[in-house]
Amino acid sequence: MSESLLDHLATGRPRSDRHITFTRFGGSESLDLRRLQELAGHVAGRLAELGVVRGDRIGIHGSNSLEWVLLDLAALRLGVVTAGLEPEKFRVDPALLARYSLRLLFTDTPVDAPGVHDMAEVRRWLDAGTTPAPVSHRPGDVTTIKFTSGSTGEPKGLAATVGSIESSLRAVQQLFSHGPDDHLFVFLPLSLLQQRYWIYSALLHGHDVTISTHNAVFATLRRAAPSVVMGIPAFYEVMRRRIESLAARISPADPAAALPIAAQRFFGPRIRYLWTGSAPASPATLRFFTDVGLPIFEGYGLNETCIVTKNHPGAWRIGSVGKVVPGKEVLIDAEGVISVRGDHPVNTRYEYGPPGASEEVFGTDGTVRTGDLGYFDDDGFLYIRGRADDVIVLDNARKIVVRPIEERLRECPAVDECVIFCPSRTYLVAVVSAVGRPPDRDAITDWVTRTNATVERDERIAKIVLARERFSVANGQLTAQLKPRRAAILAAHENEVNDRTGVTRAP
Repeated sequence: MSESLLDHLATGRPRSDRHITFTRFGGSESLDLRRLQELAGHVAGRLAELGVVRGDRIGIHGSNSLEWVLLDLAALRLGVVTAGLEPEKFRVDPALLARYSLRLLFTDTPVDAPGVHDMAEVRRWLDAGTTPAPVSHRPGDVTTIKFTSGSTGEPKGLAATVGSIESSLRAVQQLFSHGPDDHLFVFLPLSLLQQRYWIYSALLHGHDVTISTHNAVFATLRRAAPSVVMGIPAFYEVMRRRIESLAARISPADPAAALPIAAQRFFGPRIRYLWTGSAPASPATLRFFTDVGLPIFEGYGLNETCIVTKNHPGAWRIGSVGKVVPGKEVLIDAEGVISVRGDHPVNTRYEYGPPGASEEVFGTDGTVRTGDLGYFDDDGFLYIRGRADDVIVLDNARKIVVRPIEERLRECPAVDECVIFCPSRTYLVAVVSAVGRPPDRDAITDWVTRTNATVERDERIAKIVLARERFSVANGQLTAQLKPRRAAILAAHENEVNDRTGVTRAP
């Protein structure tokens, strides 16, 4: 059997001339990768002194930081399971430890309770201490509890296995060949397991990595001068608007000619590629970044599957989510619903979830029914059409897949996000989160009119509802990964959606 990558994280000697940098408002700090590994050993020793042993769980609740990374790497060294708890989803209280069987909980929003530690305490563990010998990892061992973004209720928890993590790390390295010339920029929460992959990659393959907090990303991106940026589609939509605005200031007479210059001012001169996933990206945005010289690669995966498909250098088609990565198999049934089988399943059930949730998603062999609709083209590129749950069945039995229509509406410069509903199963209503305040109603109406002219009659938008406030994580209408929460959006706008006033096509 090949060497365990996670074992190598604890025992290998990473390149000392490569660094990890942490940035937030107020400053940054950087240390070489060997020093990072040494400090993680000190933290592991202190955890052991506190009675933490292999198989125990610790919770980490806080923004991206050196302490976050050290606790995670120390847990890997000890064979301890981490539970990454997003502050936006979880409130720190003593019940949290009992709910998820946590031996200790570390947080940057301290609470005076047994078992709860201030993240700042980790800083006092770094100067000295006994470094315990690293454990060995087996493919079926669990290293972390992943939590789904969820649309309602308490997030489901999933115990991720070593085999699934290592399979994903190997697949990504095979496709992208990260090495000493690379510098990866990460700003999404480290509570999302995939974001920690890039730290593991730095230790395994000897490249630089910068970890930013979300609110410091724009201030630090260009200063970091990365070769690779990891971001969700909403981030790139914002960057596109900023680049277009800067280009118009650089060259008022010909903004298009200045777009590559403006893009480089934001991203720096070293970009090799941009990575995106977790939510559908607008084809127009993908084309924009490609045209300004910043290739952007979209992929597809779920918490329950890890990475499944990915566009990458040499196999890249805008509009698709790429080809199936090594170690994964995609199955599409007669209804177009995607299932995923892996050489190393993440797991075969949820660790935490409502009754019946595991049976609905997981097969006994770990095959995952995703609930997404998709198809392959003749060259093996996968395309996602939407969610099976989001297919609207009209009273004439016509099935409407709303995602392609929503994507067309999102291409309007005045539209930030939109969701389509179908009151009485007779006509479509678009609830639009506008970019500006006040919303540019004329621009949005004109775009909808032009979109309606390109689709069949049943697919036309009969009414536009302008959201009273932009969809956001704070108001509960976006998930932490900035995906729309359809039920929450409908609940906030139900009266306007159901009111037939303004409907342009009578049912």
